[in-house]
Amino acid sequence: MAGGIVEVDLHGKNTYQARVALDAALRRATGATYRIRCIHGFHSGTVLRDLVRNEYGQHPRVLRIEAGIGAGATDLVLREF
Repeated sequence: MAGGIVEVDLHGKNTYQARVALDAALRRATGATYRIRCIHGFHSGTVLRDLVRNEYGQHPRVLRIEAGIGAGATDLVLREF
């Protein structure tokens, strides 16, 4: 974790594995964590991106989602910085 941002690399994971990793990151997120950066990539399709944006955008701990750095990442904003 760097400065309240937790990165979760989803490359090479299927949707089940990605859900497990994201659920674990959300459970472990403390008050110091304000953002979870989901690195899902974009060259091999949009399944993981869509999973992050559609399912976790509605999660009770997620305030909102934002496009991350580049097209291959999505940030789950847990609280304002």
